Amino acid sequence: MTHAVAVALSGVWPFVVTNVDDFVLLTALFVTVGRGGPTNRQIVIGQYLGMGALVVVSLLAALGLSSVPERWIGLLGLVPIALGTRALLRVRRTAPDEVVAATVTGVAGVVMLTVADGADNVSVYIPLFRQAGAGATAAYMVVFAVLVGVWCTVARATAGRTSLIAVVERVGHWLVPVLYIGIGIRIIVVSGLLGG
Repeated sequence: MTHAVAVALSGVWPFVVTNVDDFVLLTALFVTVGRGGPTNRQIVIGQYLGMGALVVVSLLAALGLSSVPERWIGLLGLVPIALGTRALLRVRRTAPDEVVAATVTGVAGVVMLTVADGADNVSVYIPLFRQAGAGATAAYMVVFAVLVGVWCTVARATAGRTSLIAVVERVGHWLVPVLYIGIGIRIIVVSGLLGG
């Protein structure tokens, strides 16, 4: 496996981990097609625009941190660790995503929903981009763009299959927080914050 392919593939798991919740929302949005919700096309365009906005914000923040020593960027790893820990400790669940999705219409609604749901994305992407360098960050952006299309395709296929959505929600409540903690630990280790 070439280095470029390995770098590109390393962008898959941060995208997947930060977008499990988005997948459930996307699936719920596709369920509303033809029932007063956005069209398939509006969902896909809105998802690309929303994810693009999250990536741009993360990239600008990462560039703004370019003068901060690499070692101290590791402190940003505490954010996904805190998010994961909080999610593991939280006992009550939020309102079902279908209720939220039912209020969304048009491209702008999908963009706003994607961005509003993306705070966790930004918390992971900023240190990821800052540590990766220009070449790897460009590879991540290509991978993310491809995966948004995959996410939309799979969510559309999953829409209406409530048993699959239930499995994702059930597993996601404990798996995603654990993966967030893993991402945070990786950010800290890669930064050299703990010595080295």
